[in-house]
Amino acid sequence: MASGSYFEAPQATVKFLCDRLLDKSQPISERFRALFSLRNLQGPAPRDALILATRDESNLLAHEAAFALGQMQDAEAVPALEKILEDYSLHPIVRHEAAEALGAIGLESNIPTLKRSLLEDPAQEVRETCELALRRIDEQKCVNNIDEISTEMKSPFLSVDPAAPASFSSSIDQLREVLLNERNGMYERYGALFALRNLGVDRAVDAIIASLIAGSALLRHEVAYVLGQLQDKAASAALSDILRNSCEHPMVRHEAAEALGSIADHDSISLLEEFKADSEPIVSQSCEVALSMLEYEQSGKSFEYFFMEAPEVHQIINEA
Repeated sequence: MASGSYFEAPQATVKFLCDRLLDKSQPISERFRALFSLRNLQGPAPRDALILATRDESNLLAHEAAFALGQMQDAEAVPALEKILEDYSLHPIVRHEAAEALGAIGLESNIPTLKRSLLEDPAQEVRETCELALRRIDEQKCVNNIDEISTEMKSPFLSVDPAAPASFSSSIDQLREVLLNERNGMYERYGALFALRNLGVDRAVDAIIASLIAGSALLRHEVAYVLGQLQDKAASAALSDILRNSCEHPMVRHEAAEALGSIADHDSISLLEEFKADSEPIVSQSCEVALSMLEYEQSGKSFEYFFMEAPEVHQIINEA
């Protein structure tokens, strides 16, 4: 959820959510419920819990915690995110998300760390994320009017995107060409991707689906994420092929699983059930979380814990 959309919660509720997030005995889906709730709260307790979660043994949870810190745009999280980015013992998917979060927070003081990782990180997807983050910070720096920044960068999907959408003066054909052209820079391709997403018409979705064969795993993972945002059933077959492909990068398969959960047709659900047993934990846990989210949605309940008026802890526990 983008910066500025936050909820109030009693201290006891916040403690419950922090404890639930960090409780390794809980199913991964329950920990994600707590994570998704905490990212809608401000203050040191949610932030500190999410920072601790970035070091979790579940790479899926750790990367989602880093993503949440970026979406919250909390400058107090920057030192922890920089340490994550520079820790090569962590999975690339976690380092990637830390770099993206630093770009989302957008401080000029983040530039040296991002430039260093752009040159030195062994993982291509992390280096490409640093490139995006540096361009995003530079683009924000060039715009002096704060209102203009928020208008330029704001997503209709309430997300802080890693690149601003390309100009709507570009046609769908022009945007498709930019997105599919492997010679273009990553920031330009991301900008075309988000512009096509925001258009959302069939021809725009077709162009997005076509880019699932891009050479960059980072771009493929973002394309799958966008298709999940759009929830367009036309993408089901291509996303299913990605999930089935054990040779594909785990970050791409993870996003394909989540997107299939958002699309939620019969074949997608069956595939998620099958791949809950995948040998790659990032993928199997993604399927588990996607199915849990879908179960809550179909039962008319929120996956997030506390979309209720001043919730009490016992009410939350009873819902769990």
